[in-house]
Amino acid sequence: MDIIARRGDSFWYYSQLFNTRLQLIIDSNRGINPLSLQVGQRVRVPGFVAVDYQVKPGDTLWEIAKKRSLPIDALQLANQGLHSATLLAGQNLKIPQRITWRLVEGKKRYDHSTMMYDLGRLERVYPFLGVLTAGTSVLGKPIPEVLVGNGPKRVHMNASFHGNEWITTSVGMTFLNDYLLSLTNKTPLRGMQMDRIYGETSLSFVPMVNPDGVNLVLNGLPPDEPYRGNVLKMNRGSSDFSGWKANIRGVDLNDQFPALWEREKERIKVDPGPRDYGGEKPLSEPEAIAMANLTRQRNFSRVLAFHTQGKVIYWGFENLEPPESETIVREFGRVSGYQPVKTVDSYAGYKDWFIQDWRRPGFTVEMGRGVNPLPLSQFDEIYRDSLGIFLAALYM
Repeated sequence: MDIIARRGDSFWYYSQLFNTRLQLIIDSNRGINPLSLQVGQRVRVPGFVAVDYQVKPGDTLWEIAKKRSLPIDALQLANQGLHSATLLAGQNLKIPQRITWRLVEGKKRYDHSTMMYDLGRLERVYPFLGVLTAGTSVLGKPIPEVLVGNGPKRVHMNASFHGNEWITTSVGMTFLNDYLLSLTNKTPLRGMQMDRIYGETSLSFVPMVNPDGVNLVLNGLPPDEPYRGNVLKMNRGSSDFSGWKANIRGVDLNDQFPALWEREKERIKVDPGPRDYGGEKPLSEPEAIAMANLTRQRNFSRVLAFHTQGKVIYWGFENLEPPESETIVREFGRVSGYQPVKTVDSYAGYKDWFIQDWRRPGFTVEMGRGVNPLPLSQFDEIYRDSLGIFLAALYM
């Protein structure tokens, strides 16, 4: 919600007026010096929207404010120049309304356009949120990166490296929404106070690494050639793409990283297609390049890649992981019921490359259990189990 600064106002006063953390107001207005707020400056108040209200006969500002548990000055700030004596029946007011419900509806088929729409809504209501573009897909779809928090511990999470694992995006976006709600409403999330996490941790979240693959699984063939014809050919003429993990060029993005890539190519000899083809060389695909560049730029403390399925957490690579990885993964297992597994006969994955090049904790979390794509009937269970991992990753 936007307001206009008056003489004598301050960010601290707004934090008291709207019962909102001061740091969230500061971070929502990065272009304004909080020590020299100027009259007439537009200020964004996180966690609120302004809704229209038509004055009824006999209404007063005091009664309207009382019904909505708002200070009178919050109404006057949203309707500058307004006084209780001047209210007229039929007059339109702007009423500050605190958002206490999820804006993200994750329990549905969650394609790229749905994600972008939800990110836009979250960014408007929670302007301390940063939404940047890490890169673009083969078909030119943006790959957004979401930033929350301003602490020194840099934690990265990502989802939907694989097209038919799109439920990881909807679960991750739901967690993001709950994190924002917890911050602006001063309510704990599974017993944890999120303002501490916000101050100690910077979260980087890429909710959909593979937008073209997700859209192919959920929406079918792309409209344009040569991709339409090529994809159909790689899928052996079938229009059922439920088994499709790769990007639109038939490259498995989680086999694209320079961490024993040659060994993985030799281990699995397949052509471009729905799964397991690692490309002609490491980092040949724009989506993988975007993730590699982002990781080099951000210098993450730890990374988590969310996949489906199996209810396991992979945490090692060639014994290059640091000792703290085992401590962290045991906590992940405790809070989720998932089984920690140190190694698996697989190479060239994103977390493999991170462990190899940075010697820091990296994890692949396999959500849920069954055949991909997992059904939405598992959404609630997956979210409940993984919530503890999300929180522990930020807190530990």
